[in-house]
Amino acid sequence: MMRMKSYNGTPIIGSNEDESLKSAFLAFRITEEEINKKKKELREKVHAQFGRVEEETKKLDEIREELEALDDPWREQVTTVRKKIDLVNKELKPLAQSCYKKEREYMEALESYNEKGKEKAQLAARLMELVTESERVRMKRLEELSNNIESVSQLVQKQ
Repeated sequence: MMRMKSYNGTPIIGSNEDESLKSAFLAFRITEEEINKKKKELREKVHAQFGRVEEETKKLDEIREELEALDDPWREQVTTVRKKIDLVNKELKPLAQSCYKKEREYMEALESYNEKGKEKAQLAARLMELVTESERVRMKRLEELSNNIESVSQLVQKQ
């Protein structure tokens, strides 16, 4: 006969040992089948629970969507209008800059125009002064010449 050692190191001898080995092996198989059966039952329970959880999750999502719809029934329109406002605002920005630039140019041109108008008015006033002074001087000269002519005429008449 052959001597064999078991897992715990004790020698196995004879058929009694074969039967106890078979019986231990059978007990191990039965235990393993029970474990597998329980694992299968547990998996089925977990799978069923996941199914219920998924259904509940879907219901909760539907409820959440309904609640959001209740919060603001005009939300889509509000969002659309806000987007349009943003687009118009982006278009307004360069237009405003252009407007400010042209306004500044206008103000500079207006200031220059007003300065030239003042200068023209001053020159016109100076021209009026010169013309008036010139007329006054001419009138004075004419009077002098007239007086000279009268004095010459009187002299000529006296002679």
